[in-house]
Amino acid sequence: MVDALGVAVVGFGWMGRVHTQAYARVAHHFPGLPLRPELITVAEEVPGRAEEAAAQFGFASTTRDWRDVAADPRVRAVSITAPNFLHREIGVALAEAGKHIWIEKPVGLTADDARAVADAAAKAGVQGAVGFNYRNAPAVEAARELIASGAIGTVTHARVRLFSDYAAHPDSALTWRYERERGGSGVLGDLASHGADLARFLLGDITSLTADTAIFCPERARPAGATAGHSRAAGGELGPVENEDYVSCLLRFASGARGVLEACRVSVGEQNNYGFEVHGTEGAVFWDFRRMNELGVSRGTGYQDQPVSTVYVGPRDGEFGAFQPGAANAMGYDDLKVIEAYRFLRSVAEGVPYGATLADAVRGAVVLDAMVRSAESGSWVTVDAPA
Repeated sequence: MVDALGVAVVGFGWMGRVHTQAYARVAHHFPGLPLRPELITVAEEVPGRAEEAAAQFGFASTTRDWRDVAADPRVRAVSITAPNFLHREIGVALAEAGKHIWIEKPVGLTADDARAVADAAAKAGVQGAVGFNYRNAPAVEAARELIASGAIGTVTHARVRLFSDYAAHPDSALTWRYERERGGSGVLGDLASHGADLARFLLGDITSLTADTAIFCPERARPAGATAGHSRAAGGELGPVENEDYVSCLLRFASGARGVLEACRVSVGEQNNYGFEVHGTEGAVFWDFRRMNELGVSRGTGYQDQPVSTVYVGPRDGEFGAFQPGAANAMGYDDLKVIEAYRFLRSVAEGVPYGATLADAVRGAVVLDAMVRSAESGSWVTVDAPA
């Protein structure tokens, strides 16, 4: 028997659309899931946007106030895809209202914000999933198993990179993303949050770090009206960019391994250049998001001049088999969010967490807070153990 689960989406920018599409597709790829999401309502404060979403995707109702979602008995689970500064308020309120939550990263602006949402969900007994989608790539899950098996020996060092050009244009509008109060720590929350999660997912806890940050585009034009995505606003009144365009960070892991994490939102010539290289005493593994279904693997006893082979992931890796029948068939970004939706809904159905959780969000946010402290002090700092 398949039960309907009333879901809502709060915030209908690009990510709200991605969540909605994932709900629409999840039953096609995971027919054994005992829950089927039913699109109840979409909340969006920009005039007309919720109505457009309802017309396109079939939401039963619309609202401009997310608080209506908390009070709606038809809604049992909610995607929170509003701007970062709203995540804590919305996440806590919806958890306290007994709604299961699938919330985008970062969960608020600080570790305290993430912890508040996690605590509210735990107290209410609801499930909480977090949008660390890159860990859902079957190749990333295969890399994690490879590393854990000892196939590349003992991990010695790794590099995680997240380079993009989405903010590189000087006419990019001065939206909330560039304000400290509403956007938090800039590229740390946007991209380095994924990097911290990938590093932890692959190699375990980070114990200490030292970080450096920079703002390379210090002023941007204020937009004249509502914006979506990374809009431009040439000719508008200039205002200051308050948060970081770039971060580089040296990491020390509990295992003794060393790492480098680097992220930038203004890298001209780089479009979604996300990936990692993990080196061990007997080999290495490499992943590039732009070739999402491939791994570069070097292992053996050659050590010097040891070759790297390209390995194509297939149905035995992660959730690949739910999308494609054989290795080297392509999967894409939206598929990762379908996997995320599946794991969220499975968590709701079984009462057991699957995939990235609010506890992962807290641990990642603690790492980001440590980066901020290190960049301010110019020194190594200890990464606090999550409370």
